[in-house]
Amino acid sequence: MEIFDILVSASFWAAMVRIASPLIFATMGELICERAGVLNLGIEGIMVIGAFAGWMTVYAGFGLWAGVAVAMLAGMAFGALHGVLSVPFGLSQHVVGLGVTLLATSVAYFAYRLALPEVTSPPKIVPFQPFEVPILSQIPLVGPAFFAQTPMTYLAFAVVAVVALVLYRTPLGLALMAAGENPASVAAQGLSVTAIRMGAVIVGSGLMAVGGAFLTISAFSSFFFEMVNGRGWICIALVVFGGWKPGKALLGALLFAGFDAAQVRMQQTPLGAEVPYQVFLMMPYILSILALIVMSRRASVPAALMVPFNKGER
Repeated sequence: MEIFDILVSASFWAAMVRIASPLIFATMGELICERAGVLNLGIEGIMVIGAFAGWMTVYAGFGLWAGVAVAMLAGMAFGALHGVLSVPFGLSQHVVGLGVTLLATSVAYFAYRLALPEVTSPPKIVPFQPFEVPILSQIPLVGPAFFAQTPMTYLAFAVVAVVALVLYRTPLGLALMAAGENPASVAAQGLSVTAIRMGAVIVGSGLMAVGGAFLTISAFSSFFFEMVNGRGWICIALVVFGGWKPGKALLGALLFAGFDAAQVRMQQTPLGAEVPYQVFLMMPYILSILALIVMSRRASVPAALMVPFNKGER
């Protein structure tokens, strides 16, 4: 009965949406990259550098939205590095992605220690505050969950709508998806596959970094090591879970966030006193893996994903 009470509580649904928000940004970024044919394994490190860049900008005295912008620019810079190495040079996307993750993470940690050498506990900033949408926030259950969140959460859902609109309703989106399915047909139309893929990786990496910035300037109020905690790898799985479609990927992010929010609350029930807490910590990942197995069997992978393209070659 207590588990049922958890699932019907407004605080649970509000926490689910809040936990899903950084995943939504990063998942949309990864989806854009993969739709264009590039697997971006640099997502974990790019989220870390975004978290640090956004927080450091605000800590230096600039505004919160300036922090979001700087985080996005930092992510785009590492995305450009990833794109140059994996698209025109055709290097292994696995190796390049892992290298970018290690580099971005190391740069963030080094810059933190360089800027704050004597600090023992992370300094705090004033993060984004929840904004209640008039009337809508008063709706029972749904109101506190979806209409009493921070501005960045609203932005996350708006990004999903924009990504879906661009992919399915614009020539740019069609060209991007074609670059991930049949790049030769794109080149035959006189378009540059290299430019499209590079642009997708750069923009996608920028969104990943914004997902990292959400953690420091919207969810929490400081930057600390290991705060991304594998969320980047989860986002790669969410893209597969969603079948490379924005709407389904959004549902996957909410599903994982729901599992995560539930396990925190279940630890506070009588069941939590009998079951080791590690079991609850594993629960979101185990359930997500099971859901991924079920959904991925019907997923249609972009045909040219991780396949280098050189104009004129067959």
